[in-house]
Amino acid sequence: MSGHHHNHRIHKHEIEGKNLLFSILLNTLITIAQVVGGIISGSLALLSDALHNFSDVLSLVISYVAHKLSRKKATISQTFGLKRSELVAAFVNSLTLVIVAFYLIYEAITRFFDPVIIKPGLVIWFSILGIVANGLSVLLLKKDANHNLNMKSAYLHLLTDMMASIAVLAGGLMMHYFEMYWVDAVLTLIIAIYLVVVGVDLLIKATKMLMLFTPEFIDIKAIVREVHKIDGVNKLHHIHVWHLNEEELHLEAHLDCTHDITLSQFNLLLQDIEDMLYDKFGINHVNIQPEFKKEDPKDFIVQD
Repeated sequence: MSGHHHNHRIHKHEIEGKNLLFSILLNTLITIAQVVGGIISGSLALLSDALHNFSDVLSLVISYVAHKLSRKKATISQTFGLKRSELVAAFVNSLTLVIVAFYLIYEAITRFFDPVIIKPGLVIWFSILGIVANGLSVLLLKKDANHNLNMKSAYLHLLTDMMASIAVLAGGLMMHYFEMYWVDAVLTLIIAIYLVVVGVDLLIKATKMLMLFTPEFIDIKAIVREVHKIDGVNKLHHIHVWHLNEEELHLEAHLDCTHDITLSQFNLLLQDIEDMLYDKFGINHVNIQPEFKKEDPKDFIVQD
């Protein structure tokens, strides 16, 4: 026996796809421009920004492909469809953020011991280009980032790029007016440390979902207390709660009933449980196995 609720946002998904595609094209152009500018000017900060932009392009492509795959219908061989592809994309994207960050830290430290004279004029103009383009992409994805981990990973890539471009602009102005060339390496180091912080946080979240951890906002004991208040329920046990993707929160459990009821009576009991779980905990897919005096472990969490 099972019951489920689903909350579809089809219109929102169509918008996401278009915004991602536009951001991919925009960031490809930025990356090419900043690589050229970084090589000509000799600015590591500008090249680091370009490298981060390139990782953005890859992350956006991954996010876009994952977005499309996640909308595919379930099949006999893929009974959940490819809905978890967006979680995989978020994991990959956050991992690239961290890897790129550590590379930039290495390069920045190297520059401290081997300073390079930089042409600040190009740095200033290309950083302004980065601010405008990334700022536009950030605005496009901001709304969707609040509801989808995949979109959030893409959004964070773009947001950190915009911040990096602002830092590079500040550095370019300082180099231009005060000839403080060491600022380039310092800014690179600051950008990289920030990337590590946001990247690790997102990586942990994506990993927890992929490993089917119980969401942090879910209290298993509170669920049990609420279910036990419903007439006809003896004990809810063998419980699993996990995210299939950002939109689907699943619960599966065994339910020991107080009486040997009929299937139609269990359907009514199940409906009460489903409604409560959806209203109070946001669980929109419920799969419950009914039992009556069955000899099996009755712990909330059962080790198979």
